[in-house]
Amino acid sequence: MTIKTPVPPFTRETAREKVRLAEDAWNSRDPERVSKAYSVDTHWRNRAEFVDGREAVVGFLQRKWLRELDYRLIKEPWAFDGNRIAVRFAYEWHDDSGNWYRSFGNENWEFNEQGLMIIRHACINDCPIKAEERAFFWPLGRRPDDHPELSSFGF
Repeated sequence: MTIKTPVPPFTRETAREKVRLAEDAWNSRDPERVSKAYSVDTHWRNRAEFVDGREAVVGFLQRKWLRELDYRLIKEPWAFDGNRIAVRFAYEWHDDSGNWYRSFGNENWEFNEQGLMIIRHACINDCPIKAEERAFFWPLGRRPDDHPELSSFGF
Protein backbone atom coordinates (compact mmCIF):
# COMPACT_ATOMS: atom_id res chain seq x y z
CA MET A 1 0.00 0.00 0.00
CA THR A 2 1.40 3.36 -1.06
CA ILE A 3 1.52 6.13 1.55
CA LYS A 4 2.05 9.67 0.28
CA THR A 5 2.94 11.86 3.26
CA PRO A 6 1.72 14.07 4.67
CA VAL A 7 -1.59 12.33 5.26
CA PRO A 8 -4.89 13.69 6.57
CA PRO A 9 -6.14 15.13 8.78
CA PHE A 10 -4.16 18.17 7.69
CA THR A 11 -2.78 20.92 9.88
CA ARG A 12 -1.72 24.34 8.60
CA GLU A 13 1.85 23.04 8.29
CA THR A 14 1.02 19.71 6.61
CA ALA A 15 -1.43 21.35 4.19
CA ARG A 16 1.27 23.82 3.20
CA GLU A 17 3.76 20.96 2.78
CA LYS A 18 1.29 18.96 0.64
CA VAL A 19 0.69 21.97 -1.62
CA ARG A 20 4.43 22.62 -2.06
CA LEU A 21 5.07 18.95 -2.88
CA ALA A 22 2.34 19.13 -5.52
CA GLU A 23 3.82 22.34 -6.96
CA ASP A 24 7.27 20.75 -7.12
CA ALA A 25 5.94 17.66 -8.89
CA TRP A 26 3.96 19.67 -11.46
CA ASN A 27 6.96 21.93 -12.12
CA SER A 28 8.96 18.80 -13.01
CA ARG A 29 6.59 18.39 -15.99
CA ASP A 30 7.01 14.62 -15.53
CA PRO A 31 3.54 13.02 -15.92
CA GLU A 32 4.61 9.74 -14.28
CA ARG A 33 6.03 11.52 -11.24
CA VAL A 34 2.95 13.73 -10.88
CA SER A 35 0.57 10.77 -11.23
CA LYS A 36 2.05 9.02 -8.18
CA ALA A 37 0.31 11.56 -5.91
CA TYR A 38 -3.11 10.37 -7.09
CA SER A 39 -5.05 7.21 -6.26
CA VAL A 40 -5.38 4.65 -9.05
CA ASP A 41 -9.10 5.54 -9.23
CA THR A 42 -8.68 9.31 -8.90
CA HIS A 43 -11.38 11.52 -10.42
CA TRP A 44 -10.63 14.95 -11.88
CA ARG A 45 -12.53 17.77 -13.39
CA ASN A 46 -9.99 20.00 -15.10
CA ARG A 47 -11.73 22.92 -16.80
CA ALA A 48 -14.40 21.08 -18.84
CA GLU A 49 -12.46 17.81 -19.10
CA PHE A 50 -13.08 14.81 -16.87
CA VAL A 51 -10.16 12.48 -16.13
CA ASP A 52 -10.65 9.15 -14.38
CA GLY A 53 -7.79 7.05 -13.08
CA ARG A 54 -4.05 7.46 -12.66
CA GLU A 55 -3.32 6.16 -16.18
CA ALA A 56 -5.62 8.81 -17.67
CA VAL A 57 -3.85 11.45 -15.56
CA VAL A 58 -0.56 10.54 -17.26
CA GLY A 59 -2.13 10.91 -20.71
CA PHE A 60 -3.76 14.20 -19.77
CA LEU A 61 -0.47 15.65 -18.49
CA GLN A 62 1.47 14.45 -21.53
CA ARG A 63 -0.98 16.31 -23.78
CA LYS A 64 -0.95 19.36 -21.49
CA TRP A 65 2.82 19.82 -21.52
CA LEU A 66 3.07 19.32 -25.28
CA ARG A 67 0.84 22.44 -25.57
CA GLU A 68 1.94 24.46 -22.52
CA LEU A 69 5.66 25.09 -23.06
CA ASP A 70 8.14 26.51 -20.51
CA TYR A 71 5.53 25.91 -17.81
CA ARG A 72 6.22 27.47 -14.38
CA LEU A 73 3.68 27.14 -11.56
CA ILE A 74 3.14 28.57 -8.09
CA LYS A 75 0.49 27.09 -5.78
CA GLU A 76 -0.60 28.22 -2.34
CA PRO A 77 -3.04 26.77 0.16
CA TRP A 78 -6.27 28.69 0.54
CA ALA A 79 -8.06 26.57 3.15
CA PHE A 80 -7.98 23.08 4.62
CA ASP A 81 -10.16 20.83 6.73
CA GLY A 82 -9.73 17.16 7.56
CA ASN A 83 -8.87 15.40 4.32
CA ARG A 84 -9.49 18.37 2.00
CA ILE A 85 -7.33 21.25 0.81
CA ALA A 86 -8.36 24.24 -1.32
CA VAL A 87 -5.56 25.74 -3.41
CA ARG A 88 -5.13 28.78 -5.59
CA PHE A 89 -2.46 28.91 -8.26
CA ALA A 90 -1.02 30.72 -11.24
CA TYR A 91 1.26 29.45 -13.95
CA GLU A 92 2.93 30.92 -17.01
CA TRP A 93 3.51 29.19 -20.31
CA HIS A 94 3.66 29.79 -24.04
CA ASP A 95 2.26 27.98 -27.04
CA ASP A 96 4.25 26.75 -30.04
CA SER A 97 3.75 30.14 -31.73
CA GLY A 98 5.42 32.01 -28.86
CA ASN A 99 2.21 33.47 -27.41
CA TRP A 100 2.50 33.79 -23.62
CA TYR A 101 -0.26 33.16 -21.08
CA ARG A 102 -0.78 33.37 -17.36
CA SER A 103 -3.30 30.83 -16.17
CA PHE A 104 -5.07 31.44 -12.87
CA GLY A 105 -7.15 28.98 -10.95
CA ASN A 106 -8.47 27.26 -7.90
CA GLU A 107 -8.41 23.59 -7.04
CA ASN A 108 -10.34 21.57 -4.49
CA TRP A 109 -8.55 18.41 -3.39
CA GLU A 110 -9.76 15.40 -1.40
CA PHE A 111 -7.39 12.72 -0.09
CA ASN A 112 -7.72 9.16 1.14
CA GLU A 113 -6.14 7.88 4.37
CA GLN A 114 -2.89 7.07 2.52
CA GLY A 115 -2.47 10.71 1.46
CA LEU A 116 -3.29 10.02 -2.21
CA MET A 117 -5.58 12.47 -3.95
CA ILE A 118 -8.89 10.88 -4.85
CA ILE A 119 -10.69 13.97 -6.18
CA ARG A 120 -9.37 17.09 -7.93
CA HIS A 121 -11.66 19.84 -9.19
CA ALA A 122 -9.81 22.60 -11.08
CA CYS A 123 -11.21 25.87 -12.40
CA ILE A 124 -8.70 27.66 -14.64
CA ASN A 125 -8.72 30.87 -16.68
CA ASP A 126 -6.06 31.71 -19.27
CA CYS A 127 -5.01 35.33 -19.70
CA PRO A 128 -2.84 36.29 -22.69
CA ILE A 129 0.21 38.29 -21.58
CA LYS A 130 3.15 39.88 -23.36
CA ALA A 131 6.54 38.27 -22.84
CA GLU A 132 7.66 41.37 -20.94
CA GLU A 133 4.74 40.93 -18.49
CA ARG A 134 6.00 37.55 -17.32
CA ALA A 135 6.71 37.23 -13.59
CA PHE A 136 8.03 33.66 -13.22
CA PHE A 137 11.66 33.43 -14.37
CA TRP A 138 13.36 30.72 -12.35
CA PRO A 139 15.10 27.94 -14.33
CA LEU A 140 12.67 25.23 -15.42
CA GLY A 141 11.92 22.84 -12.58
CA ARG A 142 11.36 23.41 -8.88
CA ARG A 143 10.68 27.00 -7.81
CA PRO A 144 13.62 28.13 -5.63
CA ASP A 145 12.83 28.51 -1.93
CA ASP A 146 13.82 32.19 -2.01
CA HIS A 147 11.49 32.98 -4.94
CA PRO A 148 8.40 35.03 -4.00
CA GLU A 149 5.20 33.10 -3.31
CA LEU A 150 1.97 33.64 -5.21
CA SER A 151 0.50 36.27 -2.87
CA SER A 152 3.59 38.43 -3.43
CA PHE A 153 2.50 39.08 -7.02
CA GLY A 154 -0.93 40.52 -6.26
CA PHE A 155 -2.81 38.28 -8.62
